[in-house]
Amino acid sequence: MALSGGTYLVLILSVLSAEFLLKFWTERLNLRRLSPRLPVEFEGVYDAEKYARSQGYLRETASFDSIASAFSLAFAFVFILAGGFNLMDAAARSFGAGPIATGLIFSFLLKLLLDLAELPFEIYDTFVIEEKYGFNRTAPRTFILDLLREWTLAAVLGAPALAAVLWLFGARGPQAWVTVWAFITVLHLFLSFVSPALFLPLFNRFTPLPDGPLKTSIAGYASAQGFRMAGVFVMDGSRRTTKANAFFTGFGRFRRIVLFDTLIEKFTVNELTSVLAHEMGHYKKRHALYFTALGAAQTGLMLWLLSFFIGNPGLSAAFRMEHVSVYASLVFFGFLYSPLSFFLSIVSNWLSRRGELEADSYSVSTFPAPGALSSALKKLAADNFSNLTPHPLKVFLEYGHPPVLERLRAINP
Repeated sequence: MALSGGTYLVLILSVLSAEFLLKFWTERLNLRRLSPRLPVEFEGVYDAEKYARSQGYLRETASFDSIASAFSLAFAFVFILAGGFNLMDAAARSFGAGPIATGLIFSFLLKLLLDLAELPFEIYDTFVIEEKYGFNRTAPRTFILDLLREWTLAAVLGAPALAAVLWLFGARGPQAWVTVWAFITVLHLFLSFVSPALFLPLFNRFTPLPDGPLKTSIAGYASAQGFRMAGVFVMDGSRRTTKANAFFTGFGRFRRIVLFDTLIEKFTVNELTSVLAHEMGHYKKRHALYFTALGAAQTGLMLWLLSFFIGNPGLSAAFRMEHVSVYASLVFFGFLYSPLSFFLSIVSNWLSRRGELEADSYSVSTFPAPGALSSALKKLAADNFSNLTPHPLKVFLEYGHPPVLERLRAINP
């Protein structure tokens, strides 16, 4: 039996409230775990003043995130109950365009509204909190250019992709989900291949690692492991933050390992090579392929479920809509899918944490420099003010990486 608009409305508002309360309660538990007592593994890495400062940062960011989440919840409630989606739909329809163009206008207006609502929080986070604790290096000009680049990519890539999805569902109805799944999967694979060369350079500058002891160490290690790559690149992460990081990206001839310049500034050659060995471990253990397959499977599941709600009048009525449309159904289904998405993220995060431990193990077994990876992990945690003692529930629900103490104990049993 089809559900009424009122039933859908109660269900959606209940889901939004439950997610907020769960995250708020988890954050409170997490903050209670903070202790001024420094774990023994970090003695000599932190001094008392820096450790107290790191905990102040964690408390302030947690409180700020809770305020931002409360605002988002209140905004969603008001927008839904006041018929905000219908007002946007009326504005989009006022142009008299066809269903695909109207859907693109509707999506543009919705993204614009959400971005404007989130903008004050992004500004405060970047230029107040991150600045206060010495992390921010983002100039206002860079911040604005990043927003413009994001919108440009949304227009160049997102709009045509959305238009294709709307056309497929409009032409073939709910049974189009298989075709849409194939389209999205192929598009994702294509972007994974070309993104390192075409899109990432829009936001950061990537330069080949210069000749020197670090390049010699990395080249020797990669050769010993039979690992081919487009190269090791240095990213100007210092344009935006003092935090350090490294990552593996791309496939095939676009495959590369990227080191933040802030990482190179603070770490020894052995520490950096051990970090690269960790990233190489992800490749050797085929983590990228596994997560690509998992992502494709989750997308297929989502689209199959979506096929039951395309053009659902009860769901549209819950959002006070006067007209039923494919494009609005895509948005509204996201609210219903949220609990399942949250559960799947827990599974995905658990697999990701396992993968990180496997990559750590690969690093210490193939680049056995005494204590190099342990030292690198400690420096990363200290420099980034990572939470050394997160609550297990917080880890279970949200962490894609194991807590640093768990990683240290795993490689130093």
